[in-house]
Amino acid sequence: MSGADASAAGRGVLLVVAGPSGVGKGTMIAGLRERHHGIEWSVSCTTRRPRAGEVPGQDYHFVGQAEFRRMMRDGELLEWAVVHGTHFYGTPRGPVEEALRAGRDVVLEIDYQGARSVRRAMPEAVLIFVAPPSVAALSERLEGRSTESEDAVERRLRSARTEFRHIGMFQYLIVNDDLGCAIDALEAVFRAEKQRLRRTCWRALQGDLLRDMEG
Repeated sequence: MSGADASAAGRGVLLVVAGPSGVGKGTMIAGLRERHHGIEWSVSCTTRRPRAGEVPGQDYHFVGQAEFRRMMRDGELLEWAVVHGTHFYGTPRGPVEEALRAGRDVVLEIDYQGARSVRRAMPEAVLIFVAPPSVAALSERLEGRSTESEDAVERRLRSARTEFRHIGMFQYLIVNDDLGCAIDALEAVFRAEKQRLRRTCWRALQGDLLRDMEG
C-alpha cells in the first residue's frame, strides 16, 4: 500500500452538507447521527446572536467580530464566509483535522462558499447539497419559523437563489421532500463513502485472498 493509500485508509469521512436556510439540513444531520453515534458534529463559529433555544458551544460558538477576525488572521478557521450579507460563519480547523487523523467521521453544516473552501483545503471532503422540492415549500418552512421576521425570510430567499446557482459544484444532491427519505439518502452517501476502496486496507486483503488461492 502506498503512503497516500495508507493515510486515506486511516482517516475518517468528512461530510459537508450545504443548502439554503430552512431546507432541513440540521434535522437531517441529527437523524443521521442518531443512526451512527460515532459521527462527530463540527460546531461552527458565528458572529450572529443566539436564537431562542440555542446552546453556546453546542449549537454554535458565538463570538464577536473582533475575535472572529483574529481567528481568520491566525489561520484557525478551515473555512469562513459572510452569510446573508450580515454575519460571519466559520469552521474551527483544529477539531476537524484532529478527528479525521484519528479515524473519526465528521459532518459540517455550512453554505456553498464554505463547502468550496473546505474542498480546497481537504480534497477528500464529500460535498452534499440539500434542496427543497420547490421554492414555495422553502418559503413556507421559513415563514413557519417563529424566529424569522418578514424581512429575514425575504433575505434568506434571496440567499437561496445564490445557493441554487452553485448546485453543480457538489458531488451529491438530496431533495428534502420527505424527511425520512432524505435521511435515508444521507445515510446511503455516508455508507458508500465508508466503503470507498481508498479508505480500506484492500491490498492486505488482496494478498491474503491470493495466498489462500495459491495454497
